[in-house]
Formats: sequence, structure tokens, C-alpha cells
Amino acid sequence: MRFQLTDDQVALRGGVREMLARRFGPEALRAAVEEPGRLDRTLWRELGAAGFFALRLPEAAGGVGLGLPEAVLAFEEAGRALLPGPLVATHLAAGEVPGAATGETVVTAVGNGLVEWLAGADVVRGDGGAVGAVPLRSVDPLTPLHRVPTGMGVPPVAVLLTAAEQLGSATRACELAVQHARTREQFGRPIGAFQAVQHLCAEMLVRTETARAAVYAAAVTADPADIGTARLLADEAAVRGARDCLQVHGGMGFTWEFEVHLHLKRAWVRTHRAGPATESEENLAAELLADPV
Repeated sequence: MRFQLTDDQVALRGGVREMLARRFGPEALRAAVEEPGRLDRTLWRELGAAGFFALRLPEAAGGVGLGLPEAVLAFEEAGRALLPGPLVATHLAAGEVPGAATGETVVTAVGNGLVEWLAGADVVRGDGGAVGAVPLRSVDPLTPLHRVPTGMGVPPVAVLLTAAEQLGSATRACELAVQHARTREQFGRPIGAFQAVQHLCAEMLVRTETARAAVYAAAVTADPADIGTARLLADEAAVRGARDCLQVHGGMGFTWEFEVHLHLKRAWVRTHRAGPATESEENLAAELLADPV
């Protein structure tokens, strides 16, 4: 199966990347880290005006009228930029919750017993809402978390869009590692000249591109087994990629001047959004066993 993007899809991806680079670049990212828990409502409305939340909403309902593949491309860019906020929940609420499509309303959801951005949201979706929610100390400063007594199932589309964010994060970590390996020198030559660093970067690229194929395939088929596969591969690419990127950077990668550690922390949080990985593994195994070769 080939996944050559159309000209319109390339333009969409480029447009989202350009907008995020302009509105949520390195300086804005650092400012957000210094004010954890504060959601930039102006940026949220700009995302709404750009059609980010209404990408899959029919044109007749005021949306953009695109499909799941286009939404995956947009969320991949959001993951690459470490854009904070309950993006997936608000996107899924477009057309159902007034103001969600335009970014006027911030929507979060109860999933797997966790709620992201509870204090910053206007609407909480899920059985029982956030009754009995207890604040947690999140490892990611840009994702405040609450635990609720009872969770609910996470929609497959939410799992896939989260995998797309993980893919974007893995892509960025790979870029940062290669960039650093080319410019950082030790013993009079770039560290990228050393075989151990080359292997780390090569493995990051392989994991990222393998996850990309799986995520794009799931966006086309929307099959639950394909989505489970995409989730598992994207989680691995994001978490291991960020760890390897930190290893390439050394101690400086843990400082607040670099975004590397933030990719690892966000990747950890995303792995819990869709429930335990074993659940996806069991679903995939059941699907494979039910389809004899």
C-alpha cells in the first residue's frame, strides 16, 4: 500500500506547520512551561478559525469537510510542536458541543480514568463527568491531570489521533537528534561521526517511519486492528525516540532550554490516554487469530 500524499494534503500539512511555528514556536513553548495549567484561549480560537477542530465536520454543518487522513496530518503537526490542550476531545466534540468547532469552547473528556485539562475546560464529556476528580502531579508540565473514580472507553478515532500526535513527536525527536549530531563536536569532530550515535539516529528513523506507515494506513482503513497497531508502534517510536534523543544530547537535553525532555514527558502521558497497551495488544492478537492464513 502506498501513501503518497496529494497536493492538497501536503498543503494542509504545510499550512498547519507554518501556523504553529508562527504562533507556538520555541519562545511560546517556554512561556507555556513557565505558566503550567494556563490554556491560551486566543491560540485555541485561532485553531478553530483555521478549521483545526472542524476538519472532519461536513461543510453543510460549517466544517471543512475533510476526512480522517487529513485530521491525522494535522494532529501529527500538533504533536511535533508539542501543542498543549485537550485537542483530541475538542476535535471529537465539533458539531456536538456548541462552540467546539470554532474554538470558543474547550472540551475535555473522561477516558481511562483520567481527565486532561479539567480546570481549563468549559465542558467535560463522559459518564458522570468529573465527579470525584482528584488532581495528579503530571510528569508533563503542559498536561495537567485529574483522576476520576470511573473511566470510560476511548473511541478508536481518539486512539488514532493520539497516535498521530505521538508520530509527530517521534519525528521531531529524530530531527533534533540528527541536528545536534551534526553540530555538536567532541574530540575535534561532530558526534554524528561516531558509530554509536549514527546507530541511535538510524534506529529512531526506522521506528518513526514504521509508525508513520501504520498510522497512515489506519487513517485510510479506520479498522480497529489497524488503529491498535498504529497506537503500539507510535507509542514506541515516541517514547524510545525521545529517550534516544536525550542520549544524543547528553545532560543538556534535560535542561529547560531544550524541548527534548518535554517530548519524552508528553509521550509518557499520551501512552495512558487510550488505556493500557496490553488492551491494544490483546485486541490485535484476537484479530490475527481470527483471520487464519
